[in-house]
Amino acid sequence: MPPLARPPADHKLVQILDSALVDAAKRAGPWLVCRPGCTQCCIGVFPINQLDVARLREGLSELSASDPARAVRIRERARQSLDRIAPGFPGNRKTGILTESPRAHRQFEDFANDEPCPALDPETGTCDLYAHRPMTCRTFGPPVRSDHGLGVCELCFQGATHAEIAACEMPVDPDRLEPKLLAEIKRTSGQSGRTIVAFALAHDL
Repeated sequence: MPPLARPPADHKLVQILDSALVDAAKRAGPWLVCRPGCTQCCIGVFPINQLDVARLREGLSELSASDPARAVRIRERARQSLDRIAPGFPGNRKTGILTESPRAHRQFEDFANDEPCPALDPETGTCDLYAHRPMTCRTFGPPVRSDHGLGVCELCFQGATHAEIAACEMPVDPDRLEPKLLAEIKRTSGQSGRTIVAFALAHDL
C-alpha cells in the first residue's frame, strides 16, 4: 500500500473529535471506564478508510524518526498479523482493500475477532500510534449514534439508564469534513476503499 499525503484539514477534524471526546467524557464521569491498559477496543480487526491510513502512516513515519526500534516492532507485529489472517481476508490480499459486497461484509463480521491491533504494545497495553489512531478508535467508549441506534462500549455505562446514556452522546463529524477529505485523497492519490490497520502498517515507508 503506497504512502498517502494526509490532507492538512484532517488536523481540524482531529481537533473537533478530541474536543467532543473531552466534553463527552466530562458528562459521562465514572460511567466511562476507558483507561490506559484497557484493551477491549484494541482486539478484533475493523475496517478503516484511506484517511485513517494516511494518519497512521504519518504517525509511523514520525515514530521511525524519533524511536526507530518501536516503529520496527509495530511493522513486525503488522506483518505477523497479516500472516495469521491473510487466508480468510475478505478482500484483495495484495492491495489490502476490502471487498464491498453483502457477502464480504458478512464474512468480515466473523473475521479475525481475536486479533490484536498491531499498534497495541502488548507489554504496556497502550497504543504506540495513539495521536494518529483511526476514527473508530477516537469514537469508541462514549455513546455514539449510528444506523443501529446509540452504541457504547460494553464495559462502560454499567447501570446507566437510556436517558443518562443519551445525555452523554458524543457528536461525530457534525460538519461532515471526513467525506470531503476522503474525496480529496481520492482526487490527489487515486486511493479509495477500506482496509485494515495491519495492511496500513506492515510495509516500510
